[in-house]
Amino acid sequence: MKKIVLLLTAFLLLAATAFAQDGKTIYQRYSDEENVSAVYISPAMFRLFGVIPDIELDGSNVNLSNVIRSLTSLYVLNSRNERINDNLRADTERYIKRGEYELLMEAKDSGETVRMYTVGDDEVVKNFVMLAAEPGETTFISFEGLISRADFERLIQDAMND
Repeated sequence: MKKIVLLLTAFLLLAATAFAQDGKTIYQRYSDEENVSAVYISPAMFRLFGVIPDIELDGSNVNLSNVIRSLTSLYVLNSRNERINDNLRADTERYIKRGEYELLMEAKDSGETVRMYTVGDDEVVKNFVMLAAEPGETTFISFEGLISRADFERLIQDAMND
């Protein structure tokens, strides 16, 4: 009887792990679909960024260097496939609900909705997810790292001021 219980427990844990989703899983699921643009930046690429001098966006006061050097992965999906859009939104919402995500911002305007979420504590942001949806198009962005909350908040504040 113990063997059956242990086997059943192991199976349930394996099944739960198989259905868990993160930015990488969502990226892998949709990146090869028709009418989906996909970008992945690996930890190796972010290590290369560590030797690059400060990076500022043209015409703004936003300095990306500290945040970029803190990242370990970045996943971006942009879909113009209506079937994919619905699934991508649903998968992202399930992913957010299962994690310890905090809604950072939500904006709605003329049928477009943008939501930004983070996971972390008062000192560090470990994960960021953004889902932007409008009729005919959905964008998913997820990045992971150990980003100073102060640097992250400064980046967002600078971007909003420009």
